[in-house]
Amino acid sequence: MGTREQSRPELVQQAAKVKARTRPWHAYIALALAVIAAGVSYAFGNKVKGGLFEGQLGDSVVAASAAVAFTVFATFTVVAFARRAREALESVTGSAYHAALVRYAIVLVGAIVVIIVTLVLLKVPVQQLLAAGALAGIIVTIAAQQSLSNIFAGLVLVLSRPFRVGDTIRLRSGALGGQHEGTVTEIGITYMQLDTGDDLMSLPNSQVLAAAVSRRPTAATVPAMDQVELSDTDSRGHSP
Repeated sequence: MGTREQSRPELVQQAAKVKARTRPWHAYIALALAVIAAGVSYAFGNKVKGGLFEGQLGDSVVAASAAVAFTVFATFTVVAFARRAREALESVTGSAYHAALVRYAIVLVGAIVVIIVTLVLLKVPVQQLLAAGALAGIIVTIAAQQSLSNIFAGLVLVLSRPFRVGDTIRLRSGALGGQHEGTVTEIGITYMQLDTGDDLMSLPNSQVLAAAVSRRPTAATVPAMDQVELSDTDSRGHSP
């Protein structure tokens, strides 16, 4: 009984690892099926003159069914890729909140794209909807220019990785009020948190990206030969 009880957690861990490895392939397969379904719906929809179900019932049924299939597969793809993005960002930024926020943003944008494409495949007029959305997007972009610059700067910091959570860095920037040194505790979507030892500072990502950054090397980043030379120098210095 003891051996069986001990083997159960191992089996659960192995099953979780296998599931994590096969999860990306599910998203890729769903994406391929969504593209195929959209192509089929578009091809049969072009054979129908006017709106769907106004003539040529067979082609209309195939086009509508393929459009529904596209919606299902595309929704699964968006959710799967959003989950992967959340997991990747959480491991890099160290913030579950900001990673979840990015996931929700990806799901929202993906849902809007899926709905628009589905309406186009069903031959529903979307020109006015797109015009209103473009106008609203321009207004939001102008109103949130500073916030968007911080968001894009945060994405650049996450992707380029000039430093990571836990690194000790030194920032030099006039916009930040001079020089700041401390340990990076979090790389958020709009702000980066720096522990200076005296207090916890929240710095805008756009200003951090424009600043001169130097990272203090840790023991893990120093080459092994350099560590041997340093140890030899210390031993010689302390030798009688």
